Amino acid sequence: MKELRSEIGNDGFAEVIAMFLEEADEVIGRIGDTVGTEALEADLHFLKGAALNLGFAQFAALCQDGERRASGGDAGFDLEQICSSYQASKMTLTTWQKDSAA
Repeated sequence: MKELRSEIGNDGFAEVIAMFLEEADEVIGRIGDTVGTEALEADLHFLKGAALNLGFAQFAALCQDGERRASGGDAGFDLEQICSSYQASKMTLTTWQKDSAA
């Protein structure tokens, strides 16, 4: 996150964070109701990319595993674990953003 913020500046970083949270919240909110492994694969691919851009390795790894499994037609993985990891990442991001602004 520090590297990204230094590359795009504080204002750009704040915009990226706001967009990430808005879009990721939307995907996380619907992911449990997603029908079909193709749609699930696409949602997890998006979340994985966003997580990697912000340095959330554990969340990205869970999304990558789910994406890989969904691409093979398997939707029997733990979406709750992915959602929990997102919430933990979101909390870390929010805390880091507040601490770095102080």
